[in-house]
Amino acid sequence: MREQGSRGLTRRRVLGIGGALGVMAATGLSASAALARRPSITGAELRSAVPLPPPFQVPLPIPAVLKPVSTSGGADRYEITQREASAEILPGVTTPLWTYGGTFPGPTIESRRGRPVTVTHRNELPVPTVVHLHGGRTPAASDGYPTDLVLPAGWREHSMHMGHGAEHGMHDPRAVVTELTRDYTFPLDQRPTLLWYHDHRMDFTAPAIWRGLAGLHIIRDDAEDALGLPAGPRELPLMIADRAFAADGSLAYPALDPTLRVRPGVREPYLAGVLGDVILVNGAPWPVHEVDAARYRLRILNASNARHYELEAVTDDGRRLDLVQVGADQGLLAAPVTHRLLPMAPAERYDVVVDFSGVPIGSLVRVVNRLGSGRTGEVMAFRVARRASDDSRVPSRLSTDLPDWRRSDAVRVRDFSFRAGQMHAGHGWLIGGLPFDPARSDVTTRLGDIEVWRLVADVHHPVHLHLAGFRVLSRSGRAPLAHDAGLKDTVSLRPGEAVEIITRFDGYRGRYLFHCHNAEHEDMGMMANLEII
Repeated sequence: MREQGSRGLTRRRVLGIGGALGVMAATGLSASAALARRPSITGAELRSAVPLPPPFQVPLPIPAVLKPVSTSGGADRYEITQREASAEILPGVTTPLWTYGGTFPGPTIESRRGRPVTVTHRNELPVPTVVHLHGGRTPAASDGYPTDLVLPAGWREHSMHMGHGAEHGMHDPRAVVTELTRDYTFPLDQRPTLLWYHDHRMDFTAPAIWRGLAGLHIIRDDAEDALGLPAGPRELPLMIADRAFAADGSLAYPALDPTLRVRPGVREPYLAGVLGDVILVNGAPWPVHEVDAARYRLRILNASNARHYELEAVTDDGRRLDLVQVGADQGLLAAPVTHRLLPMAPAERYDVVVDFSGVPIGSLVRVVNRLGSGRTGEVMAFRVARRASDDSRVPSRLSTDLPDWRRSDAVRVRDFSFRAGQMHAGHGWLIGGLPFDPARSDVTTRLGDIEVWRLVADVHHPVHLHLAGFRVLSRSGRAPLAHDAGLKDTVSLRPGEAVEIITRFDGYRGRYLFHCHNAEHEDMGMMANLEII
């Protein structure tokens, strides 16, 4: 399908879109010519208007593990209230947030493979919400489709008064809307891994996550527990997210409608994505964590809206520590893969083991971001505090249950382009030349079918499939990269790149999504429907 051009863009608008995107849209240059001058990131950075603390002063917080309200009947039940709260993210500065349960990140849910979980969410925020368990093998009714809204009290009256519908002009006859509360049921019949839950409301996902609506969900099982990987206090969940702060201490975000009630979208310079100048880990700016001289398991999530990272662990004397990857988005690898530099796109998760035993006591190991500059080049640090015994290990064989799908197993091959384009008389981000429409069926496949998808990008697009994990087959006709190992649910498409993935659509029938997880792209049309029949 031929995509609409952008001949009407002014020079100011082109420069606002940023980097290679504006060059291609305005001049029609070939991808290779335009991308020769491509930036290493897609998006524009906000600058904070408050003094920022020095790095490695604030202790790393560990999100609290939520206790179930019931464990009867072979299932666990949880309750989370979505509400406004304030926190001291920057020392001495109070920041208003939208939260799950009053904290940012929200509370962590820990569960066992195959033991169902039901989470009752109560919406006490001033806008509708939707909860998506990212990476979950979840029935469609609980997957968090963007129009399956949970309305706050009085929202219907507000909508009638304002003269607009709950879906902002997009009619969805299949939307299931509830008021105040909704039960999300997760069977968790899937491999042990790190998932995360976040808001997924139609047109407003990006600012809602930015304001704090994100939390972790860890699935465990007996086989993983028996491997001997670092555990207990030596297993650290790390949610990395960038933010910027306004002069009053609030989180700065360039929303066209700061109330997030009526008009979606961001100001022109940020159409390609919103980047912050403060790097938070578990909600703390450039934190430091005291560790033993031993192995640690780092469960890393890139929860940023648009920022990509290339992570390294560097000692005081400039030595780089190995990042031994043991897991990907959808759980354990077959065998460990050792990295020195680990690229991470938004929504990707990496499970890595770092060995601090060879680091001098009292010294610092910095986690740096090679894609950052200035303050965004630092992420966090570990201070090696003491010698300690360590009976953990990284076995040479981690799992034997990864799918062995072959290209010859695929019943069909599909092609999808992820590119900028025009929608509704404005700038948008399109899949296959089309902006998202909840009433349109884009892909229909049968339960159990194996398919190969070929994904092509103009600029950076981290592509996420709901429900289905996949394997990366190739990048631009060459072998996958080392960090593509294992079963994934989000793959980073780099500018001008074509990536092939293979997956089997099993688990549940129903309506699901695939989309770009640059959250601003997602809000501006870069989603499509996936119907499993």
